[in-house]
Amino acid sequence: MKVEQIYTGCLAQGAYYIESNGEAAIIDPLREVQPYIDLAESRGAKNKYVFETHFHADFVSGHMDLSKKTGAPIVFGPTTMKTGYDVTIAKDNQEFKLGDITIRLLHTPGHTPESSCYLLIDEDGKEQSLFTGDTLFIGDVGRPDLAQKVIAELTQDKLASMLYDSLRNKIMPLNDDIIVYPGHGAGSACGKNMRKETTDTVGNKIYLC
Repeated sequence: MKVEQIYTGCLAQGAYYIESNGEAAIIDPLREVQPYIDLAESRGAKNKYVFETHFHADFVSGHMDLSKKTGAPIVFGPTTMKTGYDVTIAKDNQEFKLGDITIRLLHTPGHTPESSCYLLIDEDGKEQSLFTGDTLFIGDVGRPDLAQKVIAELTQDKLASMLYDSLRNKIMPLNDDIIVYPGHGAGSACGKNMRKETTDTVGNKIYLC
């Protein structure tokens, strides 16, 4: 199993390459997708999934190009709005097999209604890491005021309530040793108090209080 954080400093954005037994997945790819394709090819792996944690407002995602070039389906979380391209809208707790491991989608609305995290479960059934998108950062949580600019009835208070429930009921109950891989780091406009570190563990609940 291989997990690689592909961090772009100028955007303070983290994309992720996950691979197991010849199958690969990308989470939140940037617009230029050739590096992801090259990485998989160099390791003799086939791109099987393109996972999106949510619709991005701060950078252009490469999900459509990556899907077209590799044939990998694009996966979004529940309540995803209708798109002009083919997507798989997953259910909460739906699992995706990737080689010998499993990726479980956890619906965590709040930053946006469709926001979701992806829980990596290794070949022995142990929960190893959580790819949190803009739901949870290192030192902060996602802003709950952005989606209301698109859907008027989604007030900041409603989104904040959703985010609170997502953090308390979906993320905090997870094992303390699970590695948190966020969608952004310090410098991103998606949060105000992010730390310089780009990974941490669920057990460091100082940023969940």
